[in-house]
Amino acid sequence: MRMADDTTWTASAATDPQLACPISPVVDIVFSRWTTPILWTLHTHGRQRFVELERGIPRITPKVLTQRLRQLERDGLIMRTYHPEVPPRVEYEISELGRSLAPLFAHLAEWAAGNLDEVERARHDYDTAPGR
Repeated sequence: MRMADDTTWTASAATDPQLACPISPVVDIVFSRWTTPILWTLHTHGRQRFVELERGIPRITPKVLTQRLRQLERDGLIMRTYHPEVPPRVEYEISELGRSLAPLFAHLAEWAAGNLDEVERARHDYDTAPGR
């Protein structure tokens, strides 16, 4: 498979599927549902408390937000700071590792701006094709 910038991907049919696509682990980490909105929010708005994240990402449930925050902390993409106050306060912020994904997100945003109309046209053509 050849990419637009002449980067070449190679894989043997006998290769382990996880090894055949070297970006597979990255896709699993970064593009799990809700990961991108959480990272985007923390990158854009800085340090946030749980309730602020909840408000900023309206359709996420508290349970799922908790799960994703724990996973992102485990993966090193965010940092959790516990303040032993009454009541206790917890804040989340994007880590340097998480910030290093900014160029990737910028490229994806650029791709989306230039290509989502074409994707929508393709979907429409597919969905309205005779025999579908």
